[in-house]
Amino acid sequence: MKSTLLLFVILNPFALAVYLVDLFRSNTSRDVLRILARAALIGGSVFALFAWSGQALFADVLQVRFAAFQVFGGILFLIIALRFMITGSQTLVVLRGSPGQVAGAIAMPFLVGPGSVSAATMAGLRLPLGQALAAIACALVAVVLLLGLFKLVFDFVTARNARLVERYVEIASRVSAMMVGSIAVEMTFDGVESWLVGLHH
Repeated sequence: MKSTLLLFVILNPFALAVYLVDLFRSNTSRDVLRILARAALIGGSVFALFAWSGQALFADVLQVRFAAFQVFGGILFLIIALRFMITGSQTLVVLRGSPGQVAGAIAMPFLVGPGSVSAATMAGLRLPLGQALAAIACALVAVVLLLGLFKLVFDFVTARNARLVERYVEIASRVSAMMVGSIAVEMTFDGVESWLVGLHH
């Protein structure tokens, strides 16, 4: 449950809803769910790989310490969070992927990012592989269903008050920035702490 909740919070469907506003505007609910399901499969495959391999992938293949990955991921997330705080939803213009590859653009960088990869790796370290994969699947299913609900609400509200949607986008982007920023700082602290522990061994 803890691993599922951690991944769900890091994936942050409330912030993802801001990112997907253009997708919501130009597609039906069925198409949105299809695209989200494909993106979840892409992200889930990556998460499963990291949950299965754990820190061995970093140490043996990439030859970097997991602590270094956590510190870099924390700094990267912190930069994104600061940009959200300063420019709001305009940050999404910089981060958005190619419109022709919507599922992949959703998967990267908002589903598959340093924070979510770290969460998947930690789930693999804490839990038996089957339970870790189940925790990842539960988090992704919850995110997709919640985003599908957001699409329905978006269509309902847009038909009546388009300015309310724009206001939500701006508010949600800045509120989510505080959450992402807090996670970023925590990731950095965890990485530094792991590095210091390694020095004493």
